[in-house]
Amino acid sequence: CGRKTNMTSRAPPISPEQTILELIAKYSRDVIAQVRPDMTFSYISPSAERLFNRPTTQIIGHHIAEFVLEEDLTLIAQATHQVVSGKADDSVVTVRVIKGDGSLIWVEVASRLMDQTETGAPGNRAVIMRDVSERKALEDTLRTMALKDGLTGLANRRSFDETLLMEWKRTARARSQMSLLLADIDGFKTFNDAFGHQVGDDCLRSVANALVSVVQRPGDTVARYGGEEMAIILPEADAQAATIVAERARKAVEDLQIRHAGSSGQVLTVSIGSATARASHGGSAGMPQALLNSADRALYSAKAEGRNCCRAAVSLVER
Repeated sequence: CGRKTNMTSRAPPISPEQTILELIAKYSRDVIAQVRPDMTFSYISPSAERLFNRPTTQIIGHHIAEFVLEEDLTLIAQATHQVVSGKADDSVVTVRVIKGDGSLIWVEVASRLMDQTETGAPGNRAVIMRDVSERKALEDTLRTMALKDGLTGLANRRSFDETLLMEWKRTARARSQMSLLLADIDGFKTFNDAFGHQVGDDCLRSVANALVSVVQRPGDTVARYGGEEMAIILPEADAQAATIVAERARKAVEDLQIRHAGSSGQVLTVSIGSATARASHGGSAGMPQALLNSADRALYSAKAEGRNCCRAAVSLVER
């Protein structure tokens, strides 16, 4: 009888290209993944264990929503729609991912469609994820610096303009009201000339801190409007509330007891103008500039009527 032939099957040899790809997936700082149409992971590279502090067995087969902060899931959904609908070849979003220890990191997620199902529907997607926490922190720092006055630490003019517009849009949508205070240091040029710019800068910082001390709500914004003029944005505040805050601000500066020979009371003071606007039918294109102009006129009245006082403009109603 003839000899039996060994029919044991052998695994196909691993190509050099496959070896290289496996090494890249293992050692790359980026995480490479394949996501099914139902948004579950069918594959994720070993580098995920370093990035997310989770073993891959806790990721494969699980839905992506388990790992992304809930309020950022909308970004994932929008990006997914762009890709699977064919509106874009790929998408890139930055979201917060929950690590195995519960901490959060910012992750840039790039996604691209790989294939289609038998019915022609969008199939699997190739996803690359990268930790961009350091970049995001730097961006946030630079943005904060760009919107902050370097001398007083208050919001700067650019930030003031953006916030005023944003708060008015919110006021218009809610058909609510908001108020604005403009405060100007009385006789500051004389003070600066008498004591020098260094003391003048110290004075501006002290006044800024005094104004910050009188605002009580997180949404209130104190800004350096320009020179020795400062502003306080009071969302949802009516005229009465604005008058109360204005008087507190005036008194807080007077209570600093900064010597100023050029002032009638021999101490540094501020004059404050306040204005309030209500949106009854969604507001108008003239706002919030009209609110700013109204507060400025009230400030001029306070200056003309002896300084170290507060004056309120007639409330505006935008229809």
